[in-house]
Amino acid sequence: MNLTYFLFFICIVVCTLIITYWAAKRSGTTSHFYVAAGSLSGLQNGMAIAGDYISAASFLGIIGTIALSGYDGFLYSIGFLVSYLIVLFLIAEPVHHLGKYSLGDVICSRFPNKNIRIVMGFGAFIISILYMIPQLVAAGLLIRLLLDIDYSVSVLIIGGLMTMYVVFGGMIATSWVQIIKTVVLMSGTFLLSLSVFSRFDWDVHRLITKVTEESVLGTSFFYPGHLFTSPWEVVSLQLALILGTAGLPHILIRLYTVSNRHEVRRSLMTSMGIIGFFYIMTLVLGLGTVALVGSTVLYASDPTGNLAAPLLANEIGGDFLLAFISAIAFTTIMAVVSGLVISATTAIAHDIYHHVFKKGNASEKEQLRVAQLAALGVGFISTMFALGLENMNVTFLVSLTFIVSASSNFPVLFLTIYWKRFNQSGVITGMICGLIASLTLLILGPQIMDPTHGWIRREAILPLNNPGIIAIPIGFLAAIIGTLFGQKQSEEQYAKFYLKAETNVTTRREH
Repeated sequence: MNLTYFLFFICIVVCTLIITYWAAKRSGTTSHFYVAAGSLSGLQNGMAIAGDYISAASFLGIIGTIALSGYDGFLYSIGFLVSYLIVLFLIAEPVHHLGKYSLGDVICSRFPNKNIRIVMGFGAFIISILYMIPQLVAAGLLIRLLLDIDYSVSVLIIGGLMTMYVVFGGMIATSWVQIIKTVVLMSGTFLLSLSVFSRFDWDVHRLITKVTEESVLGTSFFYPGHLFTSPWEVVSLQLALILGTAGLPHILIRLYTVSNRHEVRRSLMTSMGIIGFFYIMTLVLGLGTVALVGSTVLYASDPTGNLAAPLLANEIGGDFLLAFISAIAFTTIMAVVSGLVISATTAIAHDIYHHVFKKGNASEKEQLRVAQLAALGVGFISTMFALGLENMNVTFLVSLTFIVSASSNFPVLFLTIYWKRFNQSGVITGMICGLIASLTLLILGPQIMDPTHGWIRREAILPLNNPGIIAIPIGFLAAIIGTLFGQKQSEEQYAKFYLKAETNVTTRREH
């Protein structure tokens, strides 16, 4: 075991535990536990959103995907960035005005119904678990590289630590871990990017020439078609990434951690700036990995590409820089997983326990206890699934989550806010059909069904790796059909709802 790696790892764990201890003293109410009592500024929340959004798929998976697949890998970065425009212009302020703790609050502010609470809570739970799994996979691979610990033991350690942060610290601890992660991540990736350029005397042309020499793809590295052989795959992926972000529970609940609409806008503008700059650097690091490590060496060391950034750091700066970059990746994973555990916990404790089982009458103490127990359960379930996915690229695993989100949460959320005719039947049919369609299509696709390496050892029924182009229209169509067969809501009710969604004003003013 390398002492440098071990000391970096221990330093991160100790620092985050100190934050958790500090936050635990300030998380005595459900408002503090779920949304930090709306106490963050727009700048702080924007940094936390960036920390929540830039996951292991971005820092580890995308760099590796670019290094192995060239142009096609960068399409992930484009989709992840553009998605925030949908959140900013269509979703952010209505969610902030209508909700309190969860997406279920937003939908039920127009359609107060316990069945809707159950469906929305279940959807948030599924999406959070799906997103959490690739983070734990990346963490297991990283700790195995750093400390030479078995993958399964690594995943169990990380899963336990993440759960502890949420159980004791709630959203306050999660937010500050995410803020610190953003500062460290941006500093580290910027340093590594500068190091790559310095190796080529700041000459971009030399870097590109070296990439074509070292890549097994040669000059075709900069052309499409190595990862996505069909244009339908590209369109499907971009649809899922762009629309899926607007339905991710762990991102949208961050809109409740600030006090007003101005801070919501400031949060998103800050996060978009950070995220945009980061994804530009992923391109530099992907090219640097090919030029300095070589795609052949990368594939031999890790065919999934998940360890591209650590291998690049080792090539440039040896053990110390490798330990530093790996520590950043580990912090990234901690921050994202903590946010995911919070969103899944909120869905169970707030939407289902408090509103459905207790009919809104659960005490603060009861809600906190259930939330903490739910965090333990969520951590355990995701950890068990992560143990069996060691050989999957984490970027692909995250893209699956976006497909599920874009097919279920986004259609229901969008139509609730903007379609006057929408009703309760549309919410339930849209959510259920979107979830079932997306999960079924993923199971029938080549990533799950494969004669050699798949979970199901047979030929795939659906040829698409990213079936969003089919699943997303199904989610919208099911919501529309359910609405047309359901009871029509009065226009006056919708007018009051829409006024609150856009302005946070609850009654019309007479002039």
